[in-house]
Amino acid sequence: MSSSLTGKLKAFVFGSPNGPEVYQTLKTADVPVTTAECRSCANPCDEDHDDFPSRMDIDMDSDMLGSVKPYRRQVVISTGKTDWENEVTEAEGTLAALLKTASFSSSTPKKPKSTNVPLPSGLFSHTEAKRLAILNGSHRSFSHNESEETVIVLPDFMVVSGVPRTLVGAEALWKAALDPALGRAGAATRTDSLNTWVLPYSCLILLCSHKRRDKRCAIAAPILEKTFHQYLEREGWEVHTDLYDLTSEPSLESQAGSTTEKEQLIETQLKSLHAEHRALILMNSHVGGHKFAGNCIIYTPRGAGVWYGRVTPHEVESIVKHTIIDGQVLPTIFRGGIDLPCRGKKTLYDW
Repeated sequence: MSSSLTGKLKAFVFGSPNGPEVYQTLKTADVPVTTAECRSCANPCDEDHDDFPSRMDIDMDSDMLGSVKPYRRQVVISTGKTDWENEVTEAEGTLAALLKTASFSSSTPKKPKSTNVPLPSGLFSHTEAKRLAILNGSHRSFSHNESEETVIVLPDFMVVSGVPRTLVGAEALWKAALDPALGRAGAATRTDSLNTWVLPYSCLILLCSHKRRDKRCAIAAPILEKTFHQYLEREGWEVHTDLYDLTSEPSLESQAGSTTEKEQLIETQLKSLHAEHRALILMNSHVGGHKFAGNCIIYTPRGAGVWYGRVTPHEVESIVKHTIIDGQVLPTIFRGGIDLPCRGKKTLYDW
């Protein structure tokens, strides 16, 4: 490494001694990464954003890289809430609990052993995992039936609506969109009445707000939501804090017949989203690592998912500029990520 680059790295990782190693790890793995500082305001801060209370006790010493468990898919289930039972998948009668049952009872053939080059710690491909990560979200269901939920499926960047809050409904969702054997277009043959759409945003920002798991997340999330909203709007972006009703728009089922047609339609829609400059910010249940609050996950339409930890309002402007707009990872707050390597591409939005 040249002396000039070394100096630049030391500058942008001040106070984070493992920053250069994370930078090199990501760079070597073909992840779009930046040397920009993650904190964009002065210290002490002279910006007009809010700050965390001084009583917030965050782990600033442990290594965050590799603290994300690999998953094949992650779902965010509509609840209209920002706090939930301690274990959302054990709350009787909820779609989260029913979906856990459905996933455990489904038999999925084992995948052949991967022949791909192993990724460094903290990075994983969704195709190399089978686990379903189940989250509750703050968005409301736009189904007219109060017993049905609206589910966001990631990293597919899809929305499934009309999911009954029953075991039959959970099993239908699994078979239609979540089985690890399925691609983004879902099952080729279906008998359910579920409707699907592409998630119509340039990015999705998830903020852990699960107070019953850890109060720090509940303190951090609303402050971060406000700050993200503030800086995104300064950049001319449209910001939503709830998923808007898609039922007035044609579902994928009504537009495409074959699986191939559906895949082509999905990809066309996804590729057009970055130019929309529209962000969705949701609060979600526990994702692990609450000692690293604030915890933030950013998904792009291509399916890349960036996990950040120790995010305070001071880092938000840099996240907006460098990750959300420019599609590059900030190493010093990086916990891990899904489908981030993109050889020959400059940003996480490139196809």
